[in-house]
Amino acid sequence: MTALEEILRHKVIAILRGCDPANVLEISTALYKGGVRLLEITLNSPGALEAIGAVSSRFGDQMVVGAGTVLTENEVRAAVGAGARFVLSPSLDPEVIRVTKALGAVSVPGAFTATEILTAWREGADIVKVFPASVGPAYFRDIRGPLPQIPLMPTGGVNLENIKEFSKTGAVAFGVGSALVSSAHGVSEGELEVLKTRAKAFVEAVVCRDCPS
Repeated sequence: MTALEEILRHKVIAILRGCDPANVLEISTALYKGGVRLLEITLNSPGALEAIGAVSSRFGDQMVVGAGTVLTENEVRAAVGAGARFVLSPSLDPEVIRVTKALGAVSVPGAFTATEILTAWREGADIVKVFPASVGPAYFRDIRGPLPQIPLMPTGGVNLENIKEFSKTGAVAFGVGSALVSSAHGVSEGELEVLKTRAKAFVEAVVCRDCPS
């Protein structure tokens, strides 16, 4: 299964931003035990490239690891070289999309307006990240109306209270950050158990249990 197929199947991308590098593997393991199969490590996190490599090595094909907050062509090359299979940005940069695709990774640029979203799609994005999605599902539904052919992923403001509504609007995946795991998240047994339970709740909110494997 390709990385894009994995994203479309598993849907919930857990975003790790600013986590202590020493805790990333334990946090990733708790997320995995909760059913998360897609992990984004943002490049503005300490030791991000090393963390991408470590998680990729630990889980192999069992978890698809991507790089977030990728802003330049050089960052794309570094992230893919470290093991990232998908590349996300908060903004739209055609060159970042081009290099991502040339390196065989999934391109998920950020956009907000209809013009930005359509431009990202025409430039070759595989999925367009609607960011920030804190404006809510109603805006997402309005954008989907004239642009139903474009796979969209809300990020920034997605939580357990609204993820089902985003799903009903036709979102193909969901970027979930602090509502799932925060930069201050520790690795005590209790904290990891809570994280696993929260991850399971997000996954069960959107993933089809009756779909063929």
